[in-house]
Amino acid sequence: MSATPAVIVVDYGRGNLFSVCQAVARVGGAPALTADPAAVRQAERVILPGVGAFGDAMAGLASRGLDDGLREFARAGRPLLGVCLGMQLLLEESTEFGRHGGLGLIPGQVDRLPTPAPGGRDKIPNVGWCQLWPSPGGLPWSLSLFARVKPGDFAYFVHSYAVHPADARHRLAEIGFAGMPVAAAIAAEHIAGCQFHPEKSGEVGLAILDAFVNGTP
Repeated sequence: MSATPAVIVVDYGRGNLFSVCQAVARVGGAPALTADPAAVRQAERVILPGVGAFGDAMAGLASRGLDDGLREFARAGRPLLGVCLGMQLLLEESTEFGRHGGLGLIPGQVDRLPTPAPGGRDKIPNVGWCQLWPSPGGLPWSLSLFARVKPGDFAYFVHSYAVHPADARHRLAEIGFAGMPVAAAIAAEHIAGCQFHPEKSGEVGLAILDAFVNGTP
């Protein structure tokens, strides 16, 4: 690995790209935006950001050949991080505005957040700071990108849908929403995802990005 880790940030027209790149640079990485599937296949590590609707995002990836590029990159066993919608795209399908196939890198699907009780604190979309908690049966935080995150730390969310990994061991962190545990982060070997925006989550988010960019723990 190079002294300054190179990080490809996938540009398919749907993502908070400038903020992600700034955050990567802050933790010592060398971010590079690309819409070239060949560059994705050859990358050391890749971040897949995303905002908006699942089906539209998958169409944006497919139109550029980035869907197959990401699948080939993932098969090579190098680190991949999905952020917000980018995390949802890692799964097999979503029910947002119909059924749409995803990248299929982690078994499971994406569904709308549970309906909050009338008059309650929780609203859809879920926008704001939420506390992160370890998922029972998931990878210990000490062995993950969350090694420097403490249970109860806050992260910044903007979402209406949530991931449901088929294997509970792929749930890394969760939040409480409408009285239910909702996945906030997932991990399966070299592939990980954050439903929240680490680039907008202060020191907690930078600690996660630092672990991803610099290969720690």
